[in-house]
Amino acid sequence: MEFYINGDKIDASLEEEKTVGDVLQSFALEFEANKIAVIGISLNGNNVDADQFDEVSKEELKNDMRFDFNVVTEAAVEESICILSDDLKELSKDTEQVPTLFINGKANEAHEIIKRIADAIDQFCHMTALASLFPNSFKITTIGNMALNDFFNDFSPILTDFENALEGQDTVLTGDLCEYEICPRLLQMSEALSKINFGDN
Repeated sequence: MEFYINGDKIDASLEEEKTVGDVLQSFALEFEANKIAVIGISLNGNNVDADQFDEVSKEELKNDMRFDFNVVTEAAVEESICILSDDLKELSKDTEQVPTLFINGKANEAHEIIKRIADAIDQFCHMTALASLFPNSFKITTIGNMALNDFFNDFSPILTDFENALEGQDTVLTGDLCEYEICPRLLQMSEALSKINFGDN
């Protein structure tokens, strides 16, 4: 029987475990004690989804089984939150310069910043999802004075307008949206991350 965590083989000894569920429960307790969250499990190369979990758990253990756990640690999430907060703050400053870059014929530099904006928003959404795995340590409930969902409901039509402006090569509207709509929101996202109190709340 083989056990892997994030692709690395580990040594693990079984005690009284008889079923797949017993093994998963043992690992779950060990992960929880070490502030580790499981974000994916596979058995013999097959992903174990939530709707399959109960059925798979009933299987009896066999010597040729391979368990793979994809995990994230609380420490790694904390470090990523700090880095992303700084990146968003710096990006907000760069975003404000997009109109000037277009005016000065530096479209390539402007588009590089725009690509970073898209990547940063994706990273923020991914990070809030990971943070939710450690609810006792990380709480991201508001951005500015708005609830998280309300913030993105408000932001979404702006991003749609932004996408349409880019497709239409409307550099004036693209620049205006960067400076007046996207820039302040990136800063709010940065501040929301920086205000997280790490540790048990």
